[in-house]
Amino acid sequence: MRTYVVGDIHGQLELLKAAHERIAVDDAAQGGGGQVVHVGDLIDRGPDSRGVIDYLMQGQAEGRPWIVLKGNHDRFLPRFVRTPEWIDPGLASGMHWLEHRNLGAAQTLASYGIAIDGRSHGDVLDDVTKVVPEAQLQWLEQLPLWHQLPGVLIVHAGIRPGVALADQVEQDLVWIRKGFLDDTTDHGFLVVHGHTVVEQVTHFGNRLAVDTGAAYDGPLSVLVLDETGQHVLTDEGRIPVHHELPPN
Repeated sequence: MRTYVVGDIHGQLELLKAAHERIAVDDAAQGGGGQVVHVGDLIDRGPDSRGVIDYLMQGQAEGRPWIVLKGNHDRFLPRFVRTPEWIDPGLASGMHWLEHRNLGAAQTLASYGIAIDGRSHGDVLDDVTKVVPEAQLQWLEQLPLWHQLPGVLIVHAGIRPGVALADQVEQDLVWIRKGFLDDTTDHGFLVVHGHTVVEQVTHFGNRLAVDTGAAYDGPLSVLVLDETGQHVLTDEGRIPVHHELPPN
């Protein structure tokens, strides 16, 4: 099956819609039938996290062939509601989602009309429980951690090398960098991932990175996987994926 892989979205609804428009044009030109996989990090940092969730949920409800994976950022909002003082162990800072300005909680909650500056966690939580639909929280919680194709594994952050897929833990699948990015092992499949920003969609031999920094005013990239190989989908059409040669 032709598969389109969309990088980290981070609340950039207009970029997501534009990416889907590019996909629709390319898919129609190929006879249709393609599926779309989103590598996660739907929310935080960008201006319309709520809009992104609404858009993706509605598309799935309408039967569109959209698979949405869970990223580390997609855990923050529902975890805040379920366990308000939870701090993600993946954060080196040890700071709470609401207090860590670089994580994007303020932007996410602003998309629901909720301000956080100068307010207690309890006051913010009261607003969140009133305004954020329970259906959205459950949807975020239930997002799958990976999607597998013949010879390809699509996941948010990566995998722990040497660990069977069935034994991989969520914390690694949504957070891992060290131990994965610097590993050159043949995993038995190509790992397509986001999470770590690259200047352009890049094939590193055993992994292929697709997060090109939409969270930081970069593009939202789309990778095409089909019988012709691996291409980046641009407004002008397909271009070959950049290959980074492994070190000698």
